[in-house]
Amino acid sequence: MSESSNLEQQQSWPKIALVTAVYNSAKYIEQTIRSVLAQNYPNLEYFIIDGGSTDGTADIIRKYESQISGWLSQPDNGMYDALNKGFARTSGEIMGWLNASDMLHTNALFVVGSLFRDLPQVDWITGRPTGFNDEGMTTVVLDLPRWSRSRFLAGANRCIQQESTFWRRSLWDRAGGSLGTSHGAAGDFELWARFFHYAPLHTVDALIGGYRFHEDAQSWVGREKYDRNCEEIVERELGLIPRGAALKAFRWIGQAVKPIPKVRGFWQRVVMKGLYRLPGPDFPPVIRYQTNKWVLSSK
Repeated sequence: MSESSNLEQQQSWPKIALVTAVYNSAKYIEQTIRSVLAQNYPNLEYFIIDGGSTDGTADIIRKYESQISGWLSQPDNGMYDALNKGFARTSGEIMGWLNASDMLHTNALFVVGSLFRDLPQVDWITGRPTGFNDEGMTTVVLDLPRWSRSRFLAGANRCIQQESTFWRRSLWDRAGGSLGTSHGAAGDFELWARFFHYAPLHTVDALIGGYRFHEDAQSWVGREKYDRNCEEIVERELGLIPRGAALKAFRWIGQAVKPIPKVRGFWQRVVMKGLYRLPGPDFPPVIRYQTNKWVLSSK
């Protein structure tokens, strides 16, 4: 293919800025990098920010440095500080990050790029939640979720899969232009809460990224602290909602029943799942691929 043809193909796809923050993940980082490079997406910025690993991670990244946009290895103040460093080195109009043990599905970036190209009214999206086992096999594909700010804050559907979530840089800039670094592992949760101020989250009926289940995964370590950080963020957000009394009352009931196992189980299995699935005008349309194009579907 000629240089002019390459340029035309590159310009026909929006530039995607993808960042991976890594620290001592030699076991998984190569599979993560390969899942990105295998996309063959023609307009990609891919930066890897290493926090000064001591287990050979940097040697693995160095093998691929000619195929990525750049990488950096130095101590940082945690994953979200590293991600901010990575995003500051990018200019792509579409943004997302992939953790150091997680992976993209086949042609995921073409899904993301074509969707944002064809639906200019959409500011951020998330795909069908999926998971990989320790060996990298897709072992979990969940039902298609729906999202709204009120239900997110109420606690009915808070687990937005970061590996499948991408957004426009214009939304990033409106929401502050950086990830918070003082919320522990809940930095992504805090970013989603800010995004909800400015735009609805659209679910895409497609496979984009997957979470790898393994014993060292950050979300499995310090779960109680993570939940406390989320609650602090919710407290802040509820204070910003006019007439938010109903949401506050609903959340208070959920907190009150936590020490009562039988009531807590009923609340989680019946009430919260019911709120999660109950149709309502606060749900934006789902994005589906129909007759060779992406469409917004109310079904």
